[in-house]
Amino acid sequence: RFRQIPTFGIDTIRRFSDNVSAMKKLAARDFEDILQCAIPAFEGLLPDPADNNRLMTLLYRTAEWHAFAKLRLHSDHTLEYFEVLTPIFGHLMRQFRDFTAMKFKTFETPREVQARQRLAARKDSRPDTQGTSSLSQKRPKILNLNTFKWHQLGYYPETVHRLGTSDGYSTQTASIFDTIFVTLIAHIISLH
Repeated sequence: RFRQIPTFGIDTIRRFSDNVSAMKKLAARDFEDILQCAIPAFEGLLPDPADNNRLMTLLYRTAEWHAFAKLRLHSDHTLEYFEVLTPIFGHLMRQFRDFTAMKFKTFETPREVQARQRLAARKDSRPDTQGTSSLSQKRPKILNLNTFKWHQLGYYPETVHRLGTSDGYSTQTASIFDTIFVTLIAHIISLH
């Protein structure tokens, strides 16, 4: 479904690969593009309308939180709303984790199984460990919100209040100007 979404601008929304879920080594811009296009891509994906509505709400709140996190200039009002929105977003993510764990049986991807097998083989330093049945079976997985990154999201509005917006210490702004500059040079060269 992501592949059907058209590009937008020079580098606002780039063309997606054939299989978004199999993309490796995603950059921040890739995550951002996926998030910006997630609502139309996921709409109607779940058969139960209540489940679909729950997913659309989560995707909308995620995009909303991301938009506030990326604002280059905050007012008192936007910071207050951002502080209110952050726990709502956290609550929705925990609900989503619990809901998906209860309703759907999710397992490791084939790539994760292979990585686990390689790690076990390195630990045992025997290449024959890949044949064991416990290593070759896919293990159940649930969404893990017990990570440092998820924990830090709760402090983001406070960080913006104390240190300012992230554009002061982010490389994305410079990257945008590089892209515009390269495009301008290419246009000037093509005129001659």
